[in-house]
Amino acid sequence: MLTGKHLIAGLWVGGDATFTNEPVSGTPDSFAIGTPELVDRAAQAAEEAFWSYGYSTRSERATFLRAIADEIDARGDAITAMGCKETGLPEARLIGERGRTTGQLKLFADHIEAGDYLDRRHDVALPDRAPLPRPDIRLMQRPIGPVAVFGASNFPLAFSTAGGDTAAALAAGCPVVVKGHSAHPGVSDFVAQAIAAAIETCGVHPGTFSQIQGGNRAVGQAVVTHPLIKAVGFTGSLGGGRALFDLCAARPEPIPFFGELGSVNPMFLLDGAVSARGDVIAAGWASSLTMGAGQFCTKPGVAVVIAGPSADEFIAATGAALAETGSQTMLTAGIAMAYHNGRDRVSGTSGVREVMTSTCDFRNATPYLFATTAAEWLANDTLGEEVFGPLGMVVTACDADEMLAVAQSLQGQLTCTLHMDDSDAVMARRLMPVLERKAGRVLANGFPTGVEVCDTMVHGGPYPASTNFGATSVGTMSIRRFLRPVSYQNIPEAVLPDDFG
Repeated sequence: MLTGKHLIAGLWVGGDATFTNEPVSGTPDSFAIGTPELVDRAAQAAEEAFWSYGYSTRSERATFLRAIADEIDARGDAITAMGCKETGLPEARLIGERGRTTGQLKLFADHIEAGDYLDRRHDVALPDRAPLPRPDIRLMQRPIGPVAVFGASNFPLAFSTAGGDTAAALAAGCPVVVKGHSAHPGVSDFVAQAIAAAIETCGVHPGTFSQIQGGNRAVGQAVVTHPLIKAVGFTGSLGGGRALFDLCAARPEPIPFFGELGSVNPMFLLDGAVSARGDVIAAGWASSLTMGAGQFCTKPGVAVVIAGPSADEFIAATGAALAETGSQTMLTAGIAMAYHNGRDRVSGTSGVREVMTSTCDFRNATPYLFATTAAEWLANDTLGEEVFGPLGMVVTACDADEMLAVAQSLQGQLTCTLHMDDSDAVMARRLMPVLERKAGRVLANGFPTGVEVCDTMVHGGPYPASTNFGATSVGTMSIRRFLRPVSYQNIPEAVLPDDFG
């Protein structure tokens, strides 16, 4: 059953002030509103926990991660039902997302047991080296301390309470304070119960994990400015993320803010591919564009193509495919309103024509397709702003040079995609140096809405896609965000951390 409360260092804490979720159907549920005082309690407990959890063995932490996964699965039916109620996401999507969530917890367990992430190095002493001897120096990655994680609106499981940021931090040895998202507090409540059960089963310090529900912006500000918090993981809007980033930078002790903020994820359709299979690409794009009502951070919102008959056919085929998509429920009323406003902004922009329009209202979303020229795109920066929802834009370039200019004009992206055939290799080679500077992931002949959780994935990119281009929020490399290198000079082996053994 729901607690409706915050989890603070093993205790379920309520309060007089409450907020309710916004269910698609059924009766709203009530939850306690977070406060800065609760943030302080959670951060203090996390710091206390760090002195044991931060120095626990990799095997102990791996066991804990697997126990969390098992406890989440044990509550699977309740989590799915609540997720459908709060977000409008279909049951199959939520079951799949739960599998991704438990899978990445288990992946991190395997990863830390292998030990490669520690990046252990050893330069042996050279006492006879001239003109100066060299000391014995070792290096290893160590956990940074308590970490704050913000739940995301569009992934109530995989990017929220026990999502990738939390899994990476716990794997590294960092206690976590989660600021729950008000879009799905019920799901967050059930997942926090699972983590609490795993803490008890594994004998982990209860301060290792706390969750403070939303309902109050002061909670987010208090989390990122608390002096005991050493890093922040965030997935959300550019405006909200940038405000939190600025707070982190303005602290007396600035800390890293690992924010994934948004991206239009452009696709570049090269001539050979468009001529040979433009209709197939159009159908695939329409499916990717509308998946989950377009509420994926990797939704490919822009297609760049060189003008001509094949481009015209591609645009028409995309519009026809999108017209077959019905209305979908968006995650929150606020997200739906932002989508409607974004649609109106694009449709009212000079030089943009409507290819396929529809009608949507309230919490619903239907697809829209617009087209503009590369010249208009290059002259108007607002066309490159993300619209969160199933809206697509086709940009037609007059030639290869103008297509390259569009690529060079891009802000930082999570992904860039090439649709190409063998005959397009020359143009693809021209684009590749630009695209790899613009995005964290470059792919060919696919759609970026599938983000594989694995060793080689990068989910991040230059600003404003993310606030730290050297990091990823998906995949095992994401653990690096919550570690720092420490050198040990002439430290006796009996005193060195056990992980050197």
